[in-house]
This record gives sequence, C-alpha cells and structure tokens, in this order.
Amino acid sequence: MKAFVAGATGETGRRIVEELIARSIPVRALVRDIQKARSILPAEVELVQGDVLDRQSLTAALGDCTVLLCATGAKPSFDPTGPYKVDYEGTKNLVDAAKAKGIEHFVLVSSLAASQFFHPLNLFWLILVWKKQAEEYIQKSGLTYTIVRPGGLKNEDNSNHIVMQSADTLFEGSIPRQKVAQVCVEALFEPTARNKIVEIVAKPDAAVKSFGELFASVA
Repeated sequence: MKAFVAGATGETGRRIVEELIARSIPVRALVRDIQKARSILPAEVELVQGDVLDRQSLTAALGDCTVLLCATGAKPSFDPTGPYKVDYEGTKNLVDAAKAKGIEHFVLVSSLAASQFFHPLNLFWLILVWKKQAEEYIQKSGLTYTIVRPGGLKNEDNSNHIVMQSADTLFEGSIPRQKVAQVCVEALFEPTARNKIVEIVAKPDAAVKSFGELFASVA
C-alpha cells in the first residue's frame, strides 16, 4: 500500500499523513508549496507539487500510489466560487484521476450535515451543497470509497470515544482531528468500511468499540 494525500498541509490532512507514517505506510503528498510543506510534514513524506484544480497534472502526480485520501476543503474567503472549485471540482478531478490510475480505495473527508440544505454552513457559499455533490460523484464512480463525515473539528485530541453512525443520523457534536485521521486510515484496512458513508463525533460517555465494530455497525 502507498497512500496519496490531497490537502496534506491542512489541519486534518497533516494528521492523516502522520497517522499513515505511524502505520509505516509510504505517503506521497500533493502540495502547492513544496517549501511550506517541508516545514509542516514529516521528512519521509514524498512531496509532489500540484493542485486539485489542475486535472491534467493529477494522473501523473498519483505516481505509484494505490490508495487516495482527500482532506481538501475551501478556506473561508470572499470568493463565492471557492467551495464549488475546491470541494466539488477539485474532488471530482481527484476521482477521475483515481479511476484512470486504478486506485484501490478513495477516502474522502466530508462534513456532518452534508445533506442539510438549510444549515448555517451553507451561508458560506453553499459549502455543504458542494461537499454533497462531491460525495455523490464518488458514489457513482465505481471506485471503492469511504466517505467520512466528522462533526465540529477540534485541533486538540481528547480521551472521548468515537461514535460512528450511518449517513444523516448524527446532527451535532464534535471530534478531534486526530480521531478523524485515525478513522480515515483505519478505513483502508477494514473491509466493512468499504462503500459507506460514516458520520463521526466523539463523546466521553460513548461505549468503547474497536474500529472493526464501529464500521460494521454502519449500514
């Protein structure tokens, strides 16, 4: 297994990279700024310069990777096309490149409430709408996928336990980015994670379950 990570220098992406490295999985990271990425990511990560919006470059950028993890996301800005370009077009380009390369498993970090149109996050240029469109594109692609919808993201880890449920059943809650990264990487190894949307939050009073049990509990 060799992992390609898009969005590798973001807060969630860098934790996914660290989790992969901890599991001794070679990582190739797509970054826009090699110098900046080198100061953020572990030294053993192979860096390739590129952009998810440059679809021509992506097939070559994937190199010899066998799995792909996408943690890209539009940053808050005054550009109304940001979420459309990054969260939809960028992901769509990655899916097309993954199909062309025969990628074995595509893991996408999406968002809780992606199906809810009347959600405050959609005031940010319909960001959830475009995330949902990207999810549907992956589902129709024929690729093996896992779509991870985390609740509110926290930078600090905690001892809360992961709660995992089916699509459109969790509507509130938060989760440390470290735990999101763990779920994304574990999805590559758990057969019951394939072709599922999983919603995740973390709660102190949740039952302790293995990743196998968590993924198996989702329809």
